[in-house]
Formats: sequence, C-alpha cells, structure tokens
Amino acid sequence: MLQPSRTKFRKQHKGRIHGAAKGGTDLNFGEFGLKALEPERVTARQIEAARRALTRHMKRAGRVWIRVFCDVPVSKKPIEVRMGKGKGTPEVWVCRVKPGRILFEVDGIPVGIAKEALTLAAAKLPVKTRFIERIAE
Repeated sequence: MLQPSRTKFRKQHKGRIHGAAKGGTDLNFGEFGLKALEPERVTARQIEAARRALTRHMKRAGRVWIRVFCDVPVSKKPIEVRMGKGKGTPEVWVCRVKPGRILFEVDGIPVGIAKEALTLAAAKLPVKTRFIERIAE
C-alpha cells in the first residue's frame, strides 16, 4: 500500500478539495494516461486495486507510472463509541485528487490494450476519469 514512511504529525484535518489541479495535468512519462475529472479522496487500497487491474490486463508488458501518492491520514473511531473522547486513530491513507490530475500513465503497449486496461483501472476508482493520449508533435 502507498503510505509515507514517516510524517511530521499523526493526524490531519479533513479539509476540502477546491479548484482544479495546479500540477500533474500533462503526460510526462508514458504515451497514454488516465485523467481525473472530479474532486475526490482516493484511498491507497483503491489505487492498488486499479494498479493490479491495469498490470494484469497489460499482461506485464509495457510500463506503468502511478502519478498520485497517499499522504493524508484519515482517522476513524471504532463503531458504537460515544461522542467526545478525542479524535480517532488513523485508519486509512488517502490522496486528495483535483480535477485535471493524471492518475496513471502507461507506455510500451498498443492503443487498444492501453484503453481497455485504463478503463478497467478506472472502474476501481471513485472518480470520473478520461483516457488521454500524448499528442504527436
């Protein structure tokens, strides 16, 4: 799973996801990519599930880049616990994804396989996404 080796603080505020992505909006590594179209928190488990679906369909040919990293801890209190008594313990790691952010990039495979593999990966994620290609210059 994706999570930082250490952080300065154990717990964070929830926060809100405002506006469009400031960086990570262009293909930098691969020929094809998966771009987020809406703001959402994506968990480490969802990213791992998408990565597995992607690599399995590609039959381990080509190369995959994950362009997001889970660095936000989300705390949760146990079930049937009364109000108060402080914030819960960190349970999952998420990354805040803004619209326009590239989530995955792939290279070294034909367009048809890439499109189908990224569609399978997109089914594992809670955001609406779009398949994008590098424009030939």
